[in-house]
Amino acid sequence: MSIAFDRDAVLSGLEQTRAALPKAYALGQELAPKVDRIYLIACGSANRAMLGIQYWLERYSPGIEIRRYFPAEFMAIDPPRLDERTLVLLASKSGTTAETVAAAHFLKDRPCQVVAFSQYGEKPLAQAVPWHFLVGDTSESFAAMFMLMQALIGGLMVAKEGWPLGEKLLSSLDALPAAMCDAAQQNEARAAADAATYAGDDRIYHVASGPGFTTAYVFGVCILMEMLWLHSYPIEAAEFFHGPFEIVDKQTPLILITGEDPSRPLMERVVKFCDTYAGRVMNYDSRAFTMKGIDPEIRPIVAPYILQAALKRFSAHLSVLRNQPLTTRRYMWKVAY
Repeated sequence: MSIAFDRDAVLSGLEQTRAALPKAYALGQELAPKVDRIYLIACGSANRAMLGIQYWLERYSPGIEIRRYFPAEFMAIDPPRLDERTLVLLASKSGTTAETVAAAHFLKDRPCQVVAFSQYGEKPLAQAVPWHFLVGDTSESFAAMFMLMQALIGGLMVAKEGWPLGEKLLSSLDALPAAMCDAAQQNEARAAADAATYAGDDRIYHVASGPGFTTAYVFGVCILMEMLWLHSYPIEAAEFFHGPFEIVDKQTPLILITGEDPSRPLMERVVKFCDTYAGRVMNYDSRAFTMKGIDPEIRPIVAPYILQAALKRFSAHLSVLRNQPLTTRRYMWKVAY
């Protein structure tokens, strides 16, 4: 199987997303006067992309209520505040995720505003909502949906609360695909070496803080666990010293993911501990990457996607060494569940 990084394919695949950024930003501005609360609803990687969006809105907004749900749990809870002042964002890579499509239908008779994000316009999710954004046929749908959702929320914060970073956000999101490619290429040699070192391991732990947990989860669960069947477990740095650190010894494989957001000191504490007590650590720090075109004030927001791009090269090499293509599944899309 070929694992060569194809920069042109990544960039061309994200062109549709880049082109839609101003429209998403403008819709956020248009909806802003009508919105007091935002509910983010998705499964899998899309839900974790929403985790970072939730983090930054909680960080910056003095008045907007923000909550994040898995679709099945959302419908079971049936929040009573689904009124005309509520904006709901739904996301599904395929546009066919059963629970997410069901949530879209669940919302049809509610007065809230609903916007969806997926790859294809003819799929059920896009057909079930009044507003939808399409990322198109891209291998980077996780990043693409983040870009459009973050642009919409950025526009909303600007219009509703005078958030001062809107234009910097928009230009940085536009530059993100190239910066991700730079990170992937920068990490190529290290990724190959680390894959050779860890190819025989069947367990690995990922520690991150704040919005960086987006990467810890998506890389650890949606790639290494789902695609390579590793016992791959993400741990939040804020919880690391309340039990999980007891599994650490000199043989424990760890990936430490450190960003540039306000939670960075939590990860620095974990790194310090692991420097002393662990022996097999892959330390990924977003400060090691240039992020050309990304405004310094926006670096913390996009750092998880820069680190994800770098780490994906590790999984590509690992798949070859373990002789398991990343497309392999036991159950997903194959059996009833």
